[in-house]
Amino acid sequence: MFIIKIKGKAKIPDFIQLRDENMILLEYFSAARPLNKLKSYGIKSSDEDILKYVDELEYGKLQKLSLK
Repeated sequence: MFIIKIKGKAKIPDFIQLRDENMILLEYFSAARPLNKLKSYGIKSSDEDILKYVDELEYGKLQKLSLK
């Protein structure tokens, strides 16, 4: 699974996209509230680890999801 953080503008918040190995969009959600969405995909990391991971993502850079 791949993850990309998209920069919002003005009143539009930052968003996260989750994509599978074929680059098909699986999920699109606000970067401000990633916990429930990521946990629904089996991520077992602590809430703090997930929030830190999302905060440290670079904007516009597609990368392999590395949370467990």
